[in-house]
Amino acid sequence: MSVLFLGVGNLHRADDGVGPLLAERLASDPALTVKGLTIQPHSGEGASLMHVWEGLQKVVIVDAMKSGGTVGEVRRFDAIKETLHHGVFRYSSHLFSLAEAVEMSRALDMLPKEMIIYGIEGIEFTFGADRSPEVEKVIPEVEAAVRRELGS
Repeated sequence: MSVLFLGVGNLHRADDGVGPLLAERLASDPALTVKGLTIQPHSGEGASLMHVWEGLQKVVIVDAMKSGGTVGEVRRFDAIKETLHHGVFRYSSHLFSLAEAVEMSRALDMLPKEMIIYGIEGIEFTFGADRSPEVEKVIPEVEAAVRRELGS
């Protein structure tokens, strides 16, 4: 089974860096570097996301979001069973972001068989700023959830 973990965001933009940070952590674990599992950071540009997951069996994604929820709130989306609403993951410079890429892939019948997305509500997206304490606090929880999703 081909499995992909994507840590979406920009490591240098505070809360936006939570996805790439988790990609770094997971990639440094020898137990996860097994055949069939790919771990990588991604900027979140939607068109290229669609090509990255095309033809895969399972994709697990972590991305910061700005949906109006409580800072540090973690939401799990099953992208096969539910629609990602426009704008939830839109706080970056990308006009075609994660939510739009998922929904375009759905329309083109290009989604993987399984796609789980963990969205972490952020507040600080300034280049060079520190992650907010609320986001920092939930990183271990999200990492543990991702490990369960990946079967480790």
